[in-house]
Amino acid sequence: MIKVLAFDTFGTVTDWHTGVSNVLAQKFPTIDGSQLARDWRQTYAPALAEVESGVREWALLDELHRETLDRLLRDSYGVVATPTQLDAAVHAWHVIPGWPDAADSIRRLKSKFIVTALSNGNVALLTEMAKHNGFEWDFIGGADLWHHYKPASEVYLGIAELMRVRPDEVLMVAAHSADLAAARSCGLQTAYIERPYEWGPEAKEELPSPLDAFRATGMDDLADQLGC
Repeated sequence: MIKVLAFDTFGTVTDWHTGVSNVLAQKFPTIDGSQLARDWRQTYAPALAEVESGVREWALLDELHRETLDRLLRDSYGVVATPTQLDAAVHAWHVIPGWPDAADSIRRLKSKFIVTALSNGNVALLTEMAKHNGFEWDFIGGADLWHHYKPASEVYLGIAELMRVRPDEVLMVAAHSADLAAARSCGLQTAYIERPYEWGPEAKEELPSPLDAFRATGMDDLADQLGC
């Protein structure tokens, strides 16, 4: 029995590469915006791991994004960004566009399930993202609710606790196998969404697990499979 659908947002529900690369191209016209976006995204997991390991204190994703971009531009591109440029780049993550099927699929799925975001973004970021794209979440699960980042168990078990359901009554939905593997280790069910062009024009190579309860070509396909 599935009662709650918990969605990863960056890459699964939204097209971060298009949104972020467009802003970076505008703010740093001498740099390839697409490549800079991909390089910036590569700093994401290590920054979160520093927080989870206790190497540094808890910080919102906005703060981590700002720090990593500033350092990346200096160290790899020889560019010293202005505060205005950094502000615009960090804010780009708040208003990245949803995939074409996302908003309508969330509305469909709400007819049968509790539908939540479950993201490493903070609540304010995810709320602005939802308003920008018309995502009608029942609940917004941001990392700042638990002061932990996925793949920490506190996030996956935290959403089940808040919704007053068993972990196996939550279906974690993501385009990332590692996210889903961590969710399964906490007892959640999992659904893999194919987003081959999450990182831009070159399709990513990632294989879903046979342990996923569902594999879908998109959120609309998942809604079909779930009878919504």
